[in-house]
Amino acid sequence: METISLARSGRFVVTSVSSDAHMWNLVFLQLLLEERGGEVINLGACVPDEVILAECRLARPDALVVSTVNGHGHLDGLRLIRKIRSDAELADLRVVIGGKLGVRGAANAQFSAELVDAGFDAAFESEAGLAEFDSFLGALPNNDSHRRELAGAAEGGAK
Repeated sequence: METISLARSGRFVVTSVSSDAHMWNLVFLQLLLEERGGEVINLGACVPDEVILAECRLARPDALVVSTVNGHGHLDGLRLIRKIRSDAELADLRVVIGGKLGVRGAANAQFSAELVDAGFDAAFESEAGLAEFDSFLGALPNNDSHRRELAGAAEGGAK
């Protein structure tokens, strides 16, 4: 059994890709992140890209966590990350995707590199388990100071 460490708290938006109707994975991620002290906004399943972008602009999360179970994560994920990276307000947002990225079994691992090349900060294939995701979360900077930096930048830009 994998051991998941407790890390700093943070603000997370959790969602699926637009074509994925599975919800249990999102509930699991929400509970995992909340157990670690995180504040989670769970957008649910089958969320349109534009809703994800709007919620991230509003919530200003430390990371967007995209989970997929239906096997179309690489297709929907590529479209989503291109929209995020082309949005001036969200271009620097940390974004990760994980789950069943394709329908090719063990060959799904090939999609991880493609998704990272397209702009995701990390891509986790379901076969790898939670250890890599845990490492990613543990490497996030102190989220309270990160929020203060964002707030200070917003105040400075408003002057």
